[in-house]
Amino acid sequence: MRNPPLPKRKPDWLKIKLPKGKNHARIANYHREYGLNSVCRSAACPNLGECWNAGTATFMILGDSCSRGCRFCNIAQRAPQPPGPAENGKIATAIAELGLRHAVITSVTRDDLADGGASFFADLVQSIRQKCDCRVELLIPDLQGDFPALKTILSSQPDILGHNIETVPRLYPQVRQEADYRRSLELLARIKETTPEITSKSGLMLGLGEEIHEVIEVMQDLGDSGCDILTLGQYLAPTKQHEPVKRYVHPDEFRELAKEGQKIGFRHVEAGPLVRSSYHAAEQAEREAE
Repeated sequence: MRNPPLPKRKPDWLKIKLPKGKNHARIANYHREYGLNSVCRSAACPNLGECWNAGTATFMILGDSCSRGCRFCNIAQRAPQPPGPAENGKIATAIAELGLRHAVITSVTRDDLADGGASFFADLVQSIRQKCDCRVELLIPDLQGDFPALKTILSSQPDILGHNIETVPRLYPQVRQEADYRRSLELLARIKETTPEITSKSGLMLGLGEEIHEVIEVMQDLGDSGCDILTLGQYLAPTKQHEPVKRYVHPDEFRELAKEGQKIGFRHVEAGPLVRSSYHAAEQAEREAE
């Protein structure tokens, strides 16, 4: 059965409030002052205002240029520059001075680096630990299946370690050409095999042309890999040049998928049209700590 034609306007459930508030202004000022990169802005996240006002921010390390060209992503694809030596210190200082309770650290994909940037992730976790008592969540690329690099990251003991599966395997050649579904699953499985005490996390975007049965199959694969937390959200094309949205998934479907996730055995499923990897990340971590 074909999906219904896309409506001319986004549905009401995708309407968001404009960013505002004291915390939002403070975090925005720090990004400008320290010259920091934020995936909240680079990826055009619809929840920027809500998360920043709640004292949660997602920082992006290793520059602002990606070595890959996924069709869904708003981050620029161009030749990456050498990582800035002062970047980690600036981020750790900003997190401490802002008094953040939960910081999410992600990166562009850096296939040009020998370890995919793993040592920079590990060094940043240690820098944050030395400056403050903030919870640290990492969202990492696939590291090209380099498991010694993964061990480098795991040795820094982040509170949560995530890697997004993004979509169903059938659509990888279309929207995630340089990634590999099985490689990503293996990375998530290695996290739990190596350090079961670290919470693992993954996420998918819906609306790229996947079928619901395919989504449930991916959820089962993630559950089998030991993934603890799952996020499910609506894909929104950043520009007309990106992969187009095939359909808007109704909130009721997200609720049903969350129930399926509970049956599969995830410790928590965050599902909804505006959900992104770091959406309600602090609240998820607090539930894990209970």
